[in-house]
Amino acid sequence: MTDRHLLSGPEPDPARDAGHPDPPERVGFFTDTSVCIGCKACEVACKEWNAIPEDGMALSGMSYDNTQGLGASTWRHVAFIEQKVPAPDGRTELSLIEGTPTAPEPPQAPDDMRWLMSSDVCKHCTHAACLDVCPTGSLFRTEFGTVVVQEDICNGCGYCVPACPYGVIEQRQHDGRAFKCTMCYDRLGAGQEPACAKACPTKSIQFGPLDELRERAALRVDQLHGQGVEQAHLYGHDPHDGVGGDGAFFLLLDKPEVYGLPPHPVVTTRDLPAMWKHAGTAALSLAGSIALAFVLAGRTKEGR
Repeated sequence: MTDRHLLSGPEPDPARDAGHPDPPERVGFFTDTSVCIGCKACEVACKEWNAIPEDGMALSGMSYDNTQGLGASTWRHVAFIEQKVPAPDGRTELSLIEGTPTAPEPPQAPDDMRWLMSSDVCKHCTHAACLDVCPTGSLFRTEFGTVVVQEDICNGCGYCVPACPYGVIEQRQHDGRAFKCTMCYDRLGAGQEPACAKACPTKSIQFGPLDELRERAALRVDQLHGQGVEQAHLYGHDPHDGVGGDGAFFLLLDKPEVYGLPPHPVVTTRDLPAMWKHAGTAALSLAGSIALAFVLAGRTKEGR
């Protein structure tokens, strides 16, 4: 069953739309980057549980980031972003625990640095283009609303790689098959939370019912705004955005581009129905023109 839907109207139920008659509540990730400490516990837990091969132990030269981005062998990626910041008056610290009072930071010099850390992951989109283009059914929608790649069915065509608006999916070198986060589908089936969320020491990665996470995230944004962190905002939470909302969304402290995220992602297969319609119309017009040409040619011969 196709995973393509209209990007307007009421919020869809992706699991039910994929053919699961009585699915459980949709689950997902809420990543609060304001409390990420860059420990990489999520990366390690993900690799250990899913038996993912190592993808480079040497530092890349890009800060403390040795993986640089999501890929076939990196299903969780902790970004380390260094920024020069001005010295705003009355800037407040970020609270690690909800309700904990914070004190103003000491004055900053104009060239002071700040760290923005974020654990990135597959977004498990509501409208997932990777599902639309997969010819073998290797990619499928689970009963939890997540998107999983079945590595034993993947034929290595690579269609899903350019289809993803976030650049998440990648083909493994010397293998050819595509891999990405499964949100620990095997653990979900056993009633357990994903390994990354289980290992996160600050609860930066939170797992649970998606509607509950959205409510919790909105409260966290309000809390940070009350502490003077006006730049705090949510990314990927809106069910009426270009991908129908993400199953993994984020609280960011700067523009999405700073974290390597597209500011306005759109499902890449959105225009396919219209494109096929135009192509069909053009083909019929061409066939009609060819038929008319044969008719006129026949009449010309008869006239001779």
